[in-house]
Amino acid sequence: MTNMKKIFVTGVVLAMLALAGTALGQKDKDEEPTAWLYFLVVKDDNGKPVRNAAVIMHPVNPKGKQSRGGMELKTDMDGKANFDGAPLGMLRVQVLASGFQTFGEDYDVEKPKMEITIKLKRPQGQFSVYDDRAKDPNAPPKPAPPPPDPEKKPN
Repeated sequence: MTNMKKIFVTGVVLAMLALAGTALGQKDKDEEPTAWLYFLVVKDDNGKPVRNAAVIMHPVNPKGKQSRGGMELKTDMDGKANFDGAPLGMLRVQVLASGFQTFGEDYDVEKPKMEITIKLKRPQGQFSVYDDRAKDPNAPPKPAPPPPDPEKKPN
């Protein structure tokens, strides 16, 4: 029995040492450097602030894939939002606001403080291959043909 006891105690000690080594090797998220991000969301055409816009941030891994999780902020009356605690590295920022095109871009966060200005555009007309203006989207629409002359007799 004493032999079994020694084997059991040795196994427990080895397991504890293995767990302690694993715990020391792990990164602690609280000790990673972070950044303070300041966002300013404005209209592209006149520079006025966009209030209540959703600013969504997702970390991006080295392969360019968006990681799970993330953070959503709302802009205030002045179009400003800020976040303290963003991890350094690539960050995907998306901005959604009613009446504007969705904005999306990846930023490399490498400084402890970073200011990001986002200009939102109004929606553009949709492109259609069936439209006469398909060749030149800036061309004015063609005028409608004149109505038939009631006095003129058909041949």
